[in-house]
Amino acid sequence: MFLSVFDMFKIGIGPSSSHTMGPMTAANRFLDVLRTEVDGDPAHIGCSLHGSLAFTGKGHGTDRAVILGLLGCSPATLDPDEAEPRERALRETCLLHNDGLPQMAFDPETDLIFDYGPALPGHANGMKLWALDAQGGSLVERTYYSVGGGFVVEAAEMEEAQSGGLAEMRRELGVPYPFGTSDEMLALGEKNGLTIAQMKRANELALRSEAELDEGMDAIWDAMRGCMERGLRIDGTLPGGLNVRRRAKAIRDALVREHGSNVADPYSINEWLSVYAMAVNEENAGGGRVVTAPTNGAAGVIPAVLRWYFDHHPGATKEGVREFLLTAAAVGGLIKHNASISGAEVGCQGEVGSASAMAAAGLTAVRGGTNAQIENAAEIALEHHLGMTCDPVGGLVQVPCIERNGFGAVKAVTASSLSLRGDGVHFVSLDACIETMRQTGIDLSDKYKETSKGGLALTLPAC
Repeated sequence: MFLSVFDMFKIGIGPSSSHTMGPMTAANRFLDVLRTEVDGDPAHIGCSLHGSLAFTGKGHGTDRAVILGLLGCSPATLDPDEAEPRERALRETCLLHNDGLPQMAFDPETDLIFDYGPALPGHANGMKLWALDAQGGSLVERTYYSVGGGFVVEAAEMEEAQSGGLAEMRRELGVPYPFGTSDEMLALGEKNGLTIAQMKRANELALRSEAELDEGMDAIWDAMRGCMERGLRIDGTLPGGLNVRRRAKAIRDALVREHGSNVADPYSINEWLSVYAMAVNEENAGGGRVVTAPTNGAAGVIPAVLRWYFDHHPGATKEGVREFLLTAAAVGGLIKHNASISGAEVGCQGEVGSASAMAAAGLTAVRGGTNAQIENAAEIALEHHLGMTCDPVGGLVQVPCIERNGFGAVKAVTASSLSLRGDGVHFVSLDACIETMRQTGIDLSDKYKETSKGGLALTLPAC
């Protein structure tokens, strides 16, 4: 199994990797289908959203994402400041203009359907796109699934993945150290005398140059840090109607003042970790530029722990940041391959839980931990998120999501410290914990899987 560090960490926009970035990508891919696979001139586009994309699509900006995708925008390159005026212009004209395609009609009020019936069979986040000719005849229809972290697959790809076909394809990419479980990862490391990061780097270099790899990871860290800095500078109220106040700036300012008072605060590490994470997720909730880590809803955990390492760990280096990201991506790939990182599929245990496990692994690596200690740290962090629901109030990635990232960061640091105080031998393996998370996700009611039909989203109806 091979998932690149650039699969796990994608630069995009908020508020959701599965509900914003994924649908935008799917709509953009549909344009390519129209350019390359369709006989005849498309004149009219339609789209329907299903499952969690329908139930929380308004709060997650899924309608805007589809519109922008059909305008040719992609999450990695879209300027967030351009989103609203481009959406407004399309709603006024109801006409799409894209290179290589004729002018097409698309009225978001009637052609973008929120289907609140049963979810599509492949995944909780499903959507259909279709094109008609000038006489109203059907030209093409495609079904896409946004499976978390900005990953998008077509229905045929989903069927192949569920049958194991895509996993076999990834094994045949020719990477030198293929592993699909943590047991395989540890065995390969022991056999070859390599760290997890060293094996992950070697696998990445089978697909790209060393310069491309390092420059790409540096760009990821720069984007994470830039997002965090914006969140620490901006105050005000988040969009969406809940009137949630941004708090990161005020908390950071207070921590800086208290630091200058020369009075030691024994709780400052938790407060700094929390404010770093909250800054990222407030930016995400505001539709800003973020990095999936592994999702937007959990985007604050890894940057917060990385920032703490980079600013406070003696001898922290840029190379250490790369080692952190490679190690975290290795663990995130195992979780995605063997369970899920999608809140709509397994609840928030798959989002913040996965992010915390990835951060714990990365931090343990740069603190000099062995492969066994790294695996142990990831297991501890994931274990103590098992069963966590995804119940966003109002369908917005704000309550409880923003604070939850702070707790995920604190748990990651705690898990790393616990593992480094041991020798790596522990009772529950990471593989067992990932499988438990998968089974728990299956058992979890759909009310608690990003539908906003249960939990806090139901008990706070006034919001």
